[in-house]
Amino acid sequence: MPVSDLILRLIIAFLTLLALTRIMGRKEISQMTFFNFVSAISIGTIGASLAIDSNLSIRNGLIALISWAVFTIILGLIDIRSKKARVVIEGQPRILIKNGEVMENEMRKARLDIDALKALLREKNIFSILDVDYAIFETDGKLSVMKKELKKPLTRNDMNIQPFKTNIYPIETAVISDGKIVTSNLEKLKIDKQWLEEQLQSYDIHSVSEVFYAELQKDGTLYIDKKDDPLH
Repeated sequence: MPVSDLILRLIIAFLTLLALTRIMGRKEISQMTFFNFVSAISIGTIGASLAIDSNLSIRNGLIALISWAVFTIILGLIDIRSKKARVVIEGQPRILIKNGEVMENEMRKARLDIDALKALLREKNIFSILDVDYAIFETDGKLSVMKKELKKPLTRNDMNIQPFKTNIYPIETAVISDGKIVTSNLEKLKIDKQWLEEQLQSYDIHSVSEVFYAELQKDGTLYIDKKDDPLH
């Protein structure tokens, strides 16, 4: 391909992509949902082919770009007008934490594990699930969090806390994750499995497998989230 043709293709592809992006709106960048991601990847691939693939004529490349952009805009309008279509196209938000309890079924549907959830919470400067009242996983992959009200009096059952120690720890630490004891963290905390199992029994929990997640707080209390009932 002659250099002049390549430069011409690059200019046409750049200007076309810039114009189409402006027409399709800023949501492509600021609120990247699954549909927006697929759309952006597809348009970018077509634009790259238009720029460097000599087997693709400029006319056909422009037709493909414009057609895909029109298709995206049409689906966007349908998305705005129809709630059912919006759920099909973009999915729906999922409540991952409700009233301070982790929703395992919703996490599985969102393809998230407890470590990924904790990482998203840390991005919100939240280092303990105990501090969360509600957490909603949005369709753009962001996590919306509502913290527990500090002024609201909480009972022990509300917080799923079993007080058992007066030791002070530097940071909240997971001791059970996905129904398994996190041995490395127990070693760091200088506590053993037997001691942990005894604390669980005092909370009427007879097996570690009954617990989805347990976290030792800085004040020595234990936050416990039991596994969901498979029948619900």
